Amino acid sequence: MNGGEDSEERGRILVSLTYNSQQGHLMVGVVRCAHLAAMDSNGYSDPFVKICLKPDMGKKAKNKTQIKKKTLNPEFNEEFGYEIKHGELAKKTLDISVWDYDLGKSNDFIGGCRLGIQAKGECLKHWYECLKNKDKKIERWHVLLNDDPAHFED
Repeated sequence: MNGGEDSEERGRILVSLTYNSQQGHLMVGVVRCAHLAAMDSNGYSDPFVKICLKPDMGKKAKNKTQIKKKTLNPEFNEEFGYEIKHGELAKKTLDISVWDYDLGKSNDFIGGCRLGIQAKGECLKHWYECLKNKDKKIERWHVLLNDDPAHFED
C-alpha cells in the first residue's frame, strides 16, 4: 500500500457518453470500475458512483448508482439521462466521483474525474468526441484521482 501522495491513481472507471439528438438528451453510462483503492479494513470497498452535470442544472444534475458491496471491481451498467440542448454541452462539466459507502458515518471519497471542455487529456477528448459524434455511444476508461476531494463533496 502506498501512502497519501497529492495525486495518486485510485482506480479506473469505464464511462460511456451518447448525445441523443432526437430526444435532446445526454446519456451517461457508468459501466464499471477496476482496481479501486480499498477503503475498508476488510481490504475492500463498498463503492458507488455519483455523477453531476454542472453548472446550473439544479437538482436534476445529480445522480448516483447502486452500492456494490465488498468489491474493488464493481460492475454498475447504469445509465442516466440529462435533458440538454447540444449547444449547451460545451459549457458544461460532468463530475464523476467514486465513493465508499459507510453506514452511520460519512462516505469515503475514493477518487474522481471531470469531463468537459475545461478538462485535459483523455477527459477532454472523450467529451469532445461525444459532442462531435451525435447518436454514437463512446466508451472510455478514465483514471480516478484523489487530488481534489473538496470539489466532489455533496
